[in-house]
Amino acid sequence: MQYPAYIRREQDRRLVSFPDCPGCDTFAEAAEEVYTVAHEALETWLEGVLAARDVPPLPGMIEHDPEGQHERLMMVTVGPLLSARVHIRNRREEFGISQQQLANAVGVSQQAIAKIESPDANVRLETLERVATALGLEVDLNLIPRQATRGAA
Repeated sequence: MQYPAYIRREQDRRLVSFPDCPGCDTFAEAAEEVYTVAHEALETWLEGVLAARDVPPLPGMIEHDPEGQHERLMMVTVGPLLSARVHIRNRREEFGISQQQLANAVGVSQQAIAKIESPDANVRLETLERVATALGLEVDLNLIPRQATRGAA
């Protein structure tokens, strides 16, 4: 899952803002890699929304910048487990079901569903797959070589 981030130079720093995530803005200092700073800010923001038991937004359409306020657009990737948590929380909201109702459908406890939606808990892949299936989703796990750098502004 990738969220668009707009980057704009402000004096000797770069402002990174996420249009889909209200209030998720960060600055990268001249010596910092923009992608790394943006990635950390986005994941911290999404985890905070989940910890507050709110529904984090899914990435939307990339907005056109008609006034040319931003220097560039960068896509920031969310880690796979956090991505799964965001999708599950959104899907449960979309279906209008409680954690208990989902737990009953999957055959686990309500606490197990709460753990899956919590940014701090470990989740078994088998449980994640069962929850995804109950929500009409599937888990797509790919192991790929790590990239040295994602890109800097």
